[in-house]
Amino acid sequence: MKNSYKDLTLDELVAKKEQLHKEYFDLRMGRVLGHVENPLAVRTVRRNIARVNTRIREYELGIRNVAK
Repeated sequence: MKNSYKDLTLDELVAKKEQLHKEYFDLRMGRVLGHVENPLAVRTVRRNIARVNTRIREYELGIRNVAK
């Protein structure tokens, strides 16, 4: 199921992006070492990063209001 990032504020989105980048790095390292249970998790995390980046960009362009 897709994660919903519609209700998050800009600060929460930035924090979520950092968390997802750390998770992505850990999954990539695990895949190289051969310790990943679900290799498709890398793709899922990468797509979630793209979703968060899209929401952040919407705030930058003014499509979404910063003050909620």
